[in-house]
Amino acid sequence: MPRISVFADESGNFDFSRKQGASRYFILTTIACPSFQVGDALLRLRREIAWEEGLGTDSEFHATTDTQAVRDRVFDVLRAHEFRVDATILEKAKANPHTRSTEDRFYKLAWWLHMKHVAPRIVRARDELFVVGASLGVKKKRALMHDAVKDVIRQVSPTTSFRTASWNAHSEPCLQVADYCCWALSRKWEKGDDRSYALIQDKVRSEFDVFRSGTTMYY
Repeated sequence: MPRISVFADESGNFDFSRKQGASRYFILTTIACPSFQVGDALLRLRREIAWEEGLGTDSEFHATTDTQAVRDRVFDVLRAHEFRVDATILEKAKANPHTRSTEDRFYKLAWWLHMKHVAPRIVRARDELFVVGASLGVKKKRALMHDAVKDVIRQVSPTTSFRTASWNAHSEPCLQVADYCCWALSRKWEKGDDRSYALIQDKVRSEFDVFRSGTTMYY
């Protein structure tokens, strides 16, 4: 039976206000990989850059902090490989207060909306499903977030053969692929800058704007 591997990353924060630094959107992005070739290629690139620049420290690719020159090379790798990108976009000000009463509740809602749409499109009943998210926050918070993801997958997965994990991004290059795709989507939605998004647009299978038809702003 095929094993479908899904890697996830999020952009935005849990600041539900108009304060400086509060994101407009919370965006959950996943990549579904038919193989791990894109991750292997990213590791090769990391070794090449380490040799060229004499880097002696352990540092994963991270789109927010990487130089533009590094981003260009990472996107070249991404463009050369096959994988599927899906994104669920939540405009935070349109979220009813009861859905964001806690960070965990809002986070779980995002995952439920996302996987309810994506899982039936990538997994069949006899497949295996492996879902890996980037770990967030302190140990207690990471455990709560992972439990939320696991419960969502249990509810919406077409297959009963599934596993979930929460790993640090530096330990898994496919999480770094998800980070780059999520960053490109965030730049498009938050800043109207679609230059990086255009490089992966052919891989984006869905962008679900949850509150697109909503008109009520709660803050």
